[in-house]
Amino acid sequence: MDQYSEKMKPLLEGIHTLEAWRDKESRVRDRWLQLLGESPETVDYKPKALVDSKGYRILSKHEEEDHTKLEITYLSPDGNEIPAYLLLPSETDKSPGGIPAVLALHPTTENGKRDICLASGRENRRYGLELVQRGFAVLAPDSITFGDRVYPGEEPFQTAPFYKLHPRWTAVGKMLSDHMAAVDVLSSLPQINPKRIGVIGHSLGGYNGWFLAGIDQRVKAVVSSCGFTMFRGDPDPNRWGLREWFSHFPSITESLRKGSLPFEWHEIAALAAPVPMFMWCGTKDAIFPNWREIAAGLGELDGLYQFLNASSVFECWIGHEGHDFPHDIRQRAYAFLEKQLAG
Repeated sequence: MDQYSEKMKPLLEGIHTLEAWRDKESRVRDRWLQLLGESPETVDYKPKALVDSKGYRILSKHEEEDHTKLEITYLSPDGNEIPAYLLLPSETDKSPGGIPAVLALHPTTENGKRDICLASGRENRRYGLELVQRGFAVLAPDSITFGDRVYPGEEPFQTAPFYKLHPRWTAVGKMLSDHMAAVDVLSSLPQINPKRIGVIGHSLGGYNGWFLAGIDQRVKAVVSSCGFTMFRGDPDPNRWGLREWFSHFPSITESLRKGSLPFEWHEIAALAAPVPMFMWCGTKDAIFPNWREIAAGLGELDGLYQFLNASSVFECWIGHEGHDFPHDIRQRAYAFLEKQLAG
């Protein structure tokens, strides 16, 4: 029987002390970082044409009814230009210690950041816009192959050009490197309290959120909508492997063939603990339909947060919905961020 179809082992099996958990956590992190691949060397040179003394360049500025919308660009560690929207609430002087900020990560859509930051975005996807209206500073970048970062001559979601340039890296490793650069930008803003930075996302953006929280300690809260799954029970586990469009981790395909996956997804989510975490999943999700296995994985995470005396900051909701981020769940998620990122 393939490893990923076997019965799930408890996350805390044989773990009775914090030291024992930290040892397991370290082993999981090592396997995870190995899967993310080898990133190229950091580029120190930042041409003035792309980045100014603030660490980013403003392309345009628009005063909206209740916030300022800046179209900006900044550089990734490997020298790529990252286009993003920076949304700032109109009133920022009510929090002398700095206002909270959220990195808003878009789902799989060719519109990228526009889907979550503009009034023209899809219904139930405009969480970037809604968060700035609640007083958060919001940074929403395009990920590679999305929005304004589609490779020249290619369709959206095509990672083949990336792997031609970086055969030993992964698209997920690249996205996480870019997200950490986004946290750099947020941390540098004078209006922001750098100790009050969270991340939110749906689907692709949802799992990128807890991926990021597991490797960047500056993230103080994470909200994931329809962004958690398990290999077990997944009718298409190769969604994570080598495909003709967006390939997250090409080596996963061979691992699936051999039945030798290095981890289950709840173990990777566990790397973020005890960071406050909000998870939402739907039992009618056509993308991640294995909701029973997903619920079991989330139950393991809940047990870990209890073990770490952090059960009050783990919030999980499962409802009879599809692959969506419905209004009532978004309101709960925003309240969660307000509470966890309070000054």
